Amino acid sequence: MAINKNHEFEELDGVKCGVVEKNVQPERANFLKELLIFNGFNVVIIPSPPPKNAPVVAPKEGEETIIETVALPITYTIGVTDFTFNSINAIFGRLLKTMRGNVVTQAYWNQKEEDNIDEVPYYQHNA
Repeated sequence: MAINKNHEFEELDGVKCGVVEKNVQPERANFLKELLIFNGFNVVIIPSPPPKNAPVVAPKEGEETIIETVALPITYTIGVTDFTFNSINAIFGRLLKTMRGNVVTQAYWNQKEEDNIDEVPYYQHNA
């Protein structure tokens, strides 16, 4: 059981992992995988389970039941084998590095900046 929402861990593909993010798109999964592998973590990525179905509403008398199928996007759950990993502590503790050797900032982690400027504190960045 996690200490709080920001420090989750679970078994992914048979390996106990610290959950980095859930329900991420493939592009985000590749970005995080490359970043975490560069920083020395063993990364496990599995497809996220589909969302639970909404409750079925019974049709009124005389109405036909129409079942629509919607193609759901494929999302992934990303974890690292170090189940003590916490992304918030890693970012604000300045523990992760980019491929260029800079410190990973919150904006870089969230992919809001392509090239991070780690000399400027996160609270002085424009929102």
